[in-house]
Amino acid sequence: MTKTGKKIDLDQIDLEKMSEMTTENPGLISFPHTVGGAMIKPEDKGRIKGRAVSAMHEQTEMQVKQIYDQMRLLAEQVKTIQQRVEVSERIYMAKMSFEPLIGKTYHLYEREDGTDLLSLIGPKEWGRSKPFKKFISSVKLLADHTWEVLEEAV
Repeated sequence: MTKTGKKIDLDQIDLEKMSEMTTENPGLISFPHTVGGAMIKPEDKGRIKGRAVSAMHEQTEMQVKQIYDQMRLLAEQVKTIQQRVEVSERIYMAKMSFEPLIGKTYHLYEREDGTDLLSLIGPKEWGRSKPFKKFISSVKLLADHTWEVLEEAV
């Protein structure tokens, strides 16, 4: 017993409609048109957007952290400058019998009467006679006429 296929009714085929679904030059169309052609998958737009949002958050968090680190560094620099100004004001109020030179090291002491004294002599160079109550710090005059603390009393 041989089985024959289903007969095709040629009168029901719309040749005009079928011609719209085919092309004379199939190599020029931008999508696969045969079973062996490249597979096209629809994109998962949710996944694409999710990855993009995740990457965006990662990048912006990194940039915010970088700015925060820069702000912290600037705040530390401001604190250092403020400390230099405070020390500088104290030194300029102290008694000094010489003109300090930029880049040279000097020593700040507190006298018995509570006033400050700027000296060329270091705390270990005085010997037995010390004309001060306590050593405060060794300082260096900077070009902007502020003072940098090199060593503080313990």
